[in-house]
Amino acid sequence: MPIPDDVTGEEIDKDVRQELQSLPKGLAEDVARNLVMVARLIDEDPEGAYGYSRVALRLASRVAAVREAAGFAAYASQKYSEALAEFRAARRMTGSVDLWPVMADCERGLGRPEKALDMAGAPEVQKLDKAGQVEMRLVAAGARRDLDQLDAAIVTLQSPELASNSVQPWTARLRYAYADALLAAGREGEAREWFAKAVESDKDGSTDASDRLAELDGVEFVDALVEDDSDGDSDGVVEVVNSEAPEAKSVPDADVELEPESAEDSVDDDGEDDVDGDEGDLKG
Repeated sequence: MPIPDDVTGEEIDKDVRQELQSLPKGLAEDVARNLVMVARLIDEDPEGAYGYSRVALRLASRVAAVREAAGFAAYASQKYSEALAEFRAARRMTGSVDLWPVMADCERGLGRPEKALDMAGAPEVQKLDKAGQVEMRLVAAGARRDLDQLDAAIVTLQSPELASNSVQPWTARLRYAYADALLAAGREGEAREWFAKAVESDKDGSTDASDRLAELDGVEFVDALVEDDSDGDSDGVVEVVNSEAPEAKSVPDADVELEPESAEDSVDDDGEDDVDGDEGDLKG
């Protein structure tokens, strides 16, 4: 696959660059440039990123960073079985638990929310950093919603991180997930309050919380063309219609810890269990 001339491979993270030092110099450069393209395209063009990841994988399948990048590219393309296999390979190579939440989310994508919940209660979760634990909580709540357990999803998301006033990288997504779960359960007033809090913390627009809040407030954006009879030109005018917002209700803080669903069904530490099932879109 063609790579723009301005991509040198030096753009990648220094830790990844260090991993690639085990390869011959020319090969390491080729792999690095493909990894740069994966990172560049994964949000806007997941299939394009997937294509570059396959090239990198063909060149250096024994490098953990390459397996991880291939996993994320497959995940972004909703190829969950393939993504899970790559994440497991990377985990075996590094011994790290960092990929545990996204591995659990792949189980959801494969239509196995119960397996995701087993992983949420596994010992590996306690080894995750704070960001990883919040991510695992989001996955567990999504799995509860997959099973139509809305109340359990809401309780799963209630945590010190949700109640905290400090804004962290995960804050907007956590508040958004909580608001969405409340709305699904018919608790519209509380949902509006938490969508508003999500908007406050979403500085980079990672969610559509502002649109969801406007929808709850009854705000409609209507494009109206106003014709000018004198010259035939028309200007676009945006009309905003706003209805009274429902009164927000306070939500008590809660500190709820994830608990194992079944110790007997938890994923083996070596991650070697077979992957089967159809791929599907993630929910929640």
